[in-house]
Formats: sequence, structure tokens, C-alpha cells
Amino acid sequence: MSDGQWWFCLKHMRVEPDQGCPNKDRMGPYESEQEAAGALKRASDRNKAWDEADGDDD
Repeated sequence: MSDGQWWFCLKHMRVEPDQGCPNKDRMGPYESEQEAAGALKRASDRNKAWDEADGDDD
């Protein structure tokens, strides 16, 4: 499909090519469609890890 950048649209909850919704409504850019598709999972995993690290400081 596209050799450009990929984004995950938070408004439509789907992967979009470089030309799509405004960047303020998207996560990215990512190098591949597959990376963009995993954006929410990756963010969730990172948030969980950061929360656990904050708990270790107590």
C-alpha cells in the first residue's frame, strides 16, 4: 500500500496512512501499518509499567 508513515486515529479508532485526520487526533507516526495497529496496546503496556515503577518509589 503506502511506503509513507502510518498513524492510529483516536477519533475513528483505526489505522490511517499519512494523509488522514489531523495529527492532534492521532498517535504516531509509525513506520508500518502493523506498528500503528499496536499503538493503543503499546501505550497501555507503558502506562502500566510506569505505574508499577511509581509504586516501587513508595
